Amino acid sequence: MRLSRHAGGCRRHAQGFTLIEVMIAVAIVGILAAIAFPAYQEQVARSRRSEAQSVLLEDAQYMQRYYAANNTYDAAGVPAELTYATAPRNSSAGAVAYSISVAASSATGFTLLATPTNAMSADRCGAFSYTDQNVKGVIPNARGLSVSDCWR
Repeated sequence: MRLSRHAGGCRRHAQGFTLIEVMIAVAIVGILAAIAFPAYQEQVARSRRSEAQSVLLEDAQYMQRYYAANNTYDAAGVPAELTYATAPRNSSAGAVAYSISVAASSATGFTLLATPTNAMSADRCGAFSYTDQNVKGVIPNARGLSVSDCWR
């Protein structure tokens, strides 16, 4: 291996990166980010959906316990107050992904609804419903997604 010598007889070593090498590295990072960021966003949305479904099921259990104690799902036409009204549980206003409510209630049945809010308001699955008969639903489902696509 020969090293070049310049005036004064010192050895000369290449230092740093060329502009082409830097541009290639930036392009690779950009491509990776373009792939990773949407995947990350979908994973966060899936996690929030899962949390909302979990809260719906916990509230449904509460409604069943309320029925066992009172022999009705709503007392004097007023539905029972839910244990959790938001998903994630007990979150502050800006962090609420879903609002949980009793959409319909009678002495013998109920329907719970998880409505997306804030960052989840444009979610592809829309709102989730759950009834006293253990029927899971997605409302509205304008994108043609099945219940099994959104309820996991």
